[in-house]
Amino acid sequence: MRLKWVRPVCLSLFLTSSLSLAACNRTDPAAEAAAAANIKAGEAFLAEKAKEPGIQKLPKGLLYKVISPASDPNAPKPTLRDTVKIHYEGRLVDGTVFDSSYERGVPAAMPLDGLVEAWKIAVPQMKTGETWELYVPAQLGYGETGAGPIPPNSVLVFKIQLLGIQP
Repeated sequence: MRLKWVRPVCLSLFLTSSLSLAACNRTDPAAEAAAAANIKAGEAFLAEKAKEPGIQKLPKGLLYKVISPASDPNAPKPTLRDTVKIHYEGRLVDGTVFDSSYERGVPAAMPLDGLVEAWKIAVPQMKTGETWELYVPAQLGYGETGAGPIPPNSVLVFKIQLLGIQP
C-alpha cells in the first residue's frame, strides 16, 4: 500500500518549518536602533559618572560609590556561596525605578551566585551594614536582551544595602 499523501505533507511541513525559522532571524529595525542608542547613552553616562568624586572602579567597568560605610570596620563580607539579605532599588539611568525592596517594605534574601554579574562582582566586596550605589554596564546587567521593563543594552543603577549574610 502506497501512501501518496506522505511526501506532500512532509514537504509542506519542511517548508513551513523553514519559513518559521527564517522569520525568527528577522529583527525589528526600530528595536535595533533603540538598543544601539542605549549603548551610546550608557557609555556616556558611565564616562561622566567615573569623573565624579567618590566613584570607584571594580573589574569589567563596574563603578560604585559607598553611600554609607559599615559601622564595624571588621564587619564580614559575603562569598558567592552565601545568601545575602539586602534592601535594594534598581533604576534605569533616566531614574525610572524597575524594582525596589524598599517600596515593598521587605528586604530580600537571595543566593548571591544566582544574581546578575554586577552583583556577583560588587556584593562580595561589601561589608555587612554598608550601602553602595552601583553603576552597571549593560553586559554586567541584563545585556542585549533586557528583562521585563529593562530595555536591551541598558546601563543600570542599583542602590544596595547589605543587611546580613546567611551561609
